[in-house]
This record gives sequence, C-alpha cells and structure tokens, in this order.
Amino acid sequence: MAEVFKLGITSNNNQPINEVNSIEVLANKGIVGDRHFHEFNDPYNQISLIEAENIDDYNQKFDLNIPYIDFRRNVITKGINLNNLVGKKIKVGNVELEAIDLCRPCRHLTEILNQKNILKEFLRKGGIRCQIHSSSIIKIGDKIKLIS
Repeated sequence: MAEVFKLGITSNNNQPINEVNSIEVLANKGIVGDRHFHEFNDPYNQISLIEAENIDDYNQKFDLNIPYIDFRRNVITKGINLNNLVGKKIKVGNVELEAIDLCRPCRHLTEILNQKNILKEFLRKGGIRCQIHSSSIIKIGDKIKLIS
C-alpha cells in the first residue's frame, strides 16, 4: 500500500532540509514553515514528492548512503509510481493534491550532494510537483490513494 515514508521542510533556501513527523499544508499556499510557502503561491512550488525506491536504487547502484531527506523533496513516498500521477488528483492522508508536473533534478542538488550524475540518474525519477487543493496535516504513515 502506498504511504508517506518521510517528511521534510526548511524555512530558508539553500539550507538543509529538516526531517519532521508531520507537516501542515494550506490549500494553494504550501507547507506552513517551508521556504516555498506564500499567500498566493505558484502551484509548482506548493509541495513535492519523491519515491523512496528511486533513492534506494541510486544509493545501491553507486554504493552510497545518501539520506532520503537530502534529496530536498517534502514528501518521500513508498509503494507508488509517482510519474503515472501527473494530471491526476490524489489524496495523501486527508489532503487532496493534484500532480501537475515531474520534478526535474537541478544543478543545485548535484552540488549539495556532491554527485555529478544526479541530473542524468534522476531525470525521470526526481518526483512530482503538486498543487494543494485542501488544507490539513500530512503525517508519516498516511496512506496515498488515487482520486481521479
């Protein structure tokens, strides 16, 4: 069953992500306390998800042990193929999200992780960006399901 495995936020750009047990999300604004939270927020900056399995595969392939949270996404999932959700609505715990785009890896992530191959290895494995349609709390262990 698909679920929330890890959660992370940071209040400032270019700072380490802090692992947390829950996040409060507000519709069309983002995650309370996160660097991308704004009163009138671009849907591309509201919340991001990535599959733990993609991070596991990368770490195994290159004999590394980079923590999940260091990949700078807000929600690390288990048991779901996120790429297939673009254009669809999902429910994460009690929060309704719409997956609007793939989250492509950036040069900044390459530099932070000190891994030159991140751009290539995570091209279609970097997760998704979502618009938040309802306000609530997301917790570790929350179930993830397709709505439409």
